[in-house]
Amino acid sequence: MRVLGLISGTSVDGIDAALVELSGQGYGVTITLIDGLTWPYPAELQRQILALCAGEAISLEALATLDDQVALAFAAAAQALIAQAGPADRIASHGQTVFHRPVGRPALPGRGTLRLGYSLQLGRGAVIAQQVGCPTVSDFRRADIEAGGEGAPLVPIVDLCLLSHPQQRRCVQNLGGIGNVAYLPAWDRQPDQPPPKVLGWDTGPGNSLMDIAMHTLSEGTLTYDRDGAWAAQGTPCQSLVEEWLQHPYFLQPPPKSTGRELFGWDFFTQCHRATTARGLGPMDIMATLTEFTAASVAHAYQTFLPALPELVLVCGGGSHNPVLMARLQAHLPEIPVQPTDTVGLSASYKEAIAFAVLGYWHHQRFPGNLPSVTGARGPVVLGYVNEPWPVL
Repeated sequence: MRVLGLISGTSVDGIDAALVELSGQGYGVTITLIDGLTWPYPAELQRQILALCAGEAISLEALATLDDQVALAFAAAAQALIAQAGPADRIASHGQTVFHRPVGRPALPGRGTLRLGYSLQLGRGAVIAQQVGCPTVSDFRRADIEAGGEGAPLVPIVDLCLLSHPQQRRCVQNLGGIGNVAYLPAWDRQPDQPPPKVLGWDTGPGNSLMDIAMHTLSEGTLTYDRDGAWAAQGTPCQSLVEEWLQHPYFLQPPPKSTGRELFGWDFFTQCHRATTARGLGPMDIMATLTEFTAASVAHAYQTFLPALPELVLVCGGGSHNPVLMARLQAHLPEIPVQPTDTVGLSASYKEAIAFAVLGYWHHQRFPGNLPSVTGARGPVVLGYVNEPWPVL
């Protein structure tokens, strides 16, 4: 089956699309990446998404329009890849996350504690299915949330199937807007043996704080620190890094998840105020936020893993930032830190590939969540399918 996976992460830096050939059942899935591309958002649409993620007020009518615009952008990405690489049997779209509330956040005053999380992705699958003329699986997080889980992270189960090793403990670290880890014990993938217990959670900021800082410090002319060029010229303030690592999220045991609601504009405003008070210039601010991001990942490993991994495989936009990668390696000096490309899986398209796998499992009615990762009460099939209607 040829499945086209689509996702735009919390960095909101474009839509990743991957066309994948899949075969096998359940954990025995095998994949071949046929082709991939990154489809840029129109500048104004990107601005609106980021403003919404930052908490800007919006009317219900404007939200509906934005949902449609995101869906049309996802459909355009799918159409471009199909034109480039051939047809797909189905599409699996994660959509664009604009809000994520983990399990147990306080409810309204006097109403106790919420028992269910909430996660909102724009870019509804029904529009994509109709525009492209292809069955589309979307809304992947809902079933896990309804089962009491965080609805995130969802990719560790795919990491287990594609990146585990018979003799080696591995961590797969995604550095998108938010960082998340999958801890993979050694597994030889024998069909008569159950898979090992995988751990996974959101480690904290990935590129989110660095991207916001670049937009602010460059007065809107830059959206990210290309190749870590600004951070490379600065000196990090270690005392601030240590102070920020005392945030309650980093002390909270997994399973847990987060988003720009926590590590977004409000958090950056506090960081910016603290760095300015200490007289840090723009390059030093970028160096400090880069150091903080790397340190938060290492802190998560050292605090919550049963044993440190023997290899760290990195994907997402952060894998292309040599300064961030070097700082992560410095915090884990005894462990090789490499992009997933080194073991044959594209670091740029891994998340889109993962949702292609989840869409394939939806077709097989195979559960796509890991309760040990999300905290759900049990395994559930993820996603809901939309069929294109015939044009009359």
